[in-house]
Amino acid sequence: MPTPIVMPQMGESIVEGTIVRWIKKVGEHVDRDEPLLEISTDKVNAEIPSPSEGVLTEILAGEGDTVSVDSVVGTIQVKGEQVAHGSPHDTIQPPDTEQLSSAPVVPPLAVAQVSPVVSQEITGGLSLRPKMSPAVRRIAREHDVDVSRITGSGLGGRVTKQDILTFLEADDRDRENKDPRFVRGSDQRVEIRPLSVMRKKIAEHMVLSKQTSAHVHTVFHVGFSNIERIRDAKKVEYQRLGVKLSYMAFIARAVIDALQRHPIVNAALEGDGVVYKKDVHLGVAVALETGLVVPVVKNADERNLLGLARAIADVGTRARANKLKPDELHGGTFTITNPGQLGAQFGMPIINQPQVAILGVGTIEKRPIVVGDALAVRTMAYLTLGFDHRLIDGAVADQFMSDVKRNIEQFDRNQV
Repeated sequence: MPTPIVMPQMGESIVEGTIVRWIKKVGEHVDRDEPLLEISTDKVNAEIPSPSEGVLTEILAGEGDTVSVDSVVGTIQVKGEQVAHGSPHDTIQPPDTEQLSSAPVVPPLAVAQVSPVVSQEITGGLSLRPKMSPAVRRIAREHDVDVSRITGSGLGGRVTKQDILTFLEADDRDRENKDPRFVRGSDQRVEIRPLSVMRKKIAEHMVLSKQTSAHVHTVFHVGFSNIERIRDAKKVEYQRLGVKLSYMAFIARAVIDALQRHPIVNAALEGDGVVYKKDVHLGVAVALETGLVVPVVKNADERNLLGLARAIADVGTRARANKLKPDELHGGTFTITNPGQLGAQFGMPIINQPQVAILGVGTIEKRPIVVGDALAVRTMAYLTLGFDHRLIDGAVADQFMSDVKRNIEQFDRNQV
């Protein structure tokens, strides 16, 4: 039997994904774990690896199609197995070079690219409706669009989501140009682009989070001079181990220790019950050009500082390269986001559902502060805790942050 290629679940609460492009074509050989296609969700753009070695024999969902999680989007014929829909003796064999030299040149995708209209006529079908995904059909219905007017750019002439969005945009421009109410001047030059799948889903989840949780924020001014001295003393040693000793590793360690003292901050609210998480699965927000993703360092409470530094750097690097695995994008119990890396003094982050708290890290820099009765220069940063007031009271949040502050300012060198 051919091996199915399945749309994976790329994050908690993700129910569908959009195919951005097929990296391999029908008829091409693919190795196990070699990238097959690229998909986009609200969480991430990612390359999906092949589940087995073989030949890509069928593509069931084209570029631009949005399909549900666990849907089969293509098939792979494993070497030596029978070809699907063929006779028992039809197996994929290497081509005969002598026959190949005398045979007419036929594009490898000729069969796969037969127009859906033509195939319907051949089989006697009465419907000439262009082939399209449920997402395209929904958009067409909402905007009352005759899809037969659109030339599809997808596989086999399939009308993709981008095709119909481009058509709608052009149609809007035509109507605007014919409407005397619209006057285009030099100060009205604009460019309209449709939201990406990731951007649209991020917007939906952020609005949902604000509607779900009673957001409250508390801000603490935290000293990092002690950690700065430790980093300066240990960074060469860590570099020899292939790890950059970042501030984020120290912050993560301080947060984990505080979460163990305040388990309500690591919990979740489900209906009328509170779910206390025994493990700390730490989400670390990573900014990409296309949006924000939150890969999760599982069992972060079981790692020492070196392990945290290595894990945080690893998921960040793979997030930027679209190499994250599906299970690394969900299951987090607490999230840290770092707007300070771009110079922000502090932010008011939105809680990553279904979690109940999130820590925002402001820029870490030298500042004049009062020490005793004198001014001194110290390395400082603002840390902001966003918490769900439905479950966490202000006093609990401030106690948690006081512990984080103390853990950072009095960081034990023996932990490094």
